[in-house]
Amino acid sequence: MTSGEDRIKEALLFLASLGLPRAQQNDRSALCLLALLDLPPQKAWREARDSLIGVTPIMDWVRENYQKEYAPNTRETFRRQTIHQFMQAGIVVQNPDGPERSVNSPKTVYRIEPSALELARTFDTKAWRKRLARFLSEQETLVARYAKNREQNRIPVQIAPGTSITLSPGEHSELIRAIIEEFGPRFAPGSVLIYAGDTGDKTGYFDMDRLSSLGVDVDIHGKMPDVVLYFPEKNWLLLVESVTSHGPVDAKRHEELTNLFSGAKAGLVYVTAFPNRSIMARFLGEISWESEVWVADAPSHLIHFDGERFLGPYQ
Repeated sequence: MTSGEDRIKEALLFLASLGLPRAQQNDRSALCLLALLDLPPQKAWREARDSLIGVTPIMDWVRENYQKEYAPNTRETFRRQTIHQFMQAGIVVQNPDGPERSVNSPKTVYRIEPSALELARTFDTKAWRKRLARFLSEQETLVARYAKNREQNRIPVQIAPGTSITLSPGEHSELIRAIIEEFGPRFAPGSVLIYAGDTGDKTGYFDMDRLSSLGVDVDIHGKMPDVVLYFPEKNWLLLVESVTSHGPVDAKRHEELTNLFSGAKAGLVYVTAFPNRSIMARFLGEISWESEVWVADAPSHLIHFDGERFLGPYQ
């Protein structure tokens, strides 16, 4: 029977044969591959099979079958330093059961690519080298095909007449689209998009030069609100948080945004956007005073939280 350590060495050889970068030729990546193939030490390579599996279940599988314990906070390392590279190499497919699923959804799952699975089943056989050569010859095509599939599921957003961007699929991006296409024209007509975050690439759209001309220089995108609109008629910056599961403009976030945009030459307006009132109800107790709330399924209405102004900046 193959030992766990020997099987890990075999998996490392498999990854090296496919040309994975040195940064992915490590135990974590080898174990991730074995989990995707459902290949514990007692099984032969020919018994490899595919399954839909998420990152946390992969870590659980590794612990149960190879007695390797990874801390919960390494989950992102698995995803960003192994899974992403597997996808780029064409050996793993993300969300084959729901391509429209958000990239940061807790329901995200991965599956070994069918050609890679067939290759794995020949690893310790005479057919291995011939099958490997065929896979490598088709690898670029595989990568291009799955990249095209991912692109087709992105969400188009019109940011100006004749100008569009695309965002990663998911509820969060759908709400961002509604903010730009529905909220902006209603409550800040003629406004210009400065920033739109994207859960997929963390930037989406960023007119850094325009924001800088308004007195704000930002280096860390992670601190930005989900959408920033500039309303020239009033000289306002509307800072909008898109909330589908967490993150309204509460007192702490209000202060963070105030500090981040402290140099702004425009007035600051704080807005929390929800897809519907049932989700809004979960956060009512957290929403900051002196801010606005907009709900996408009632787009012509705006809810004002206290203060002497309605939709406007405070001094």
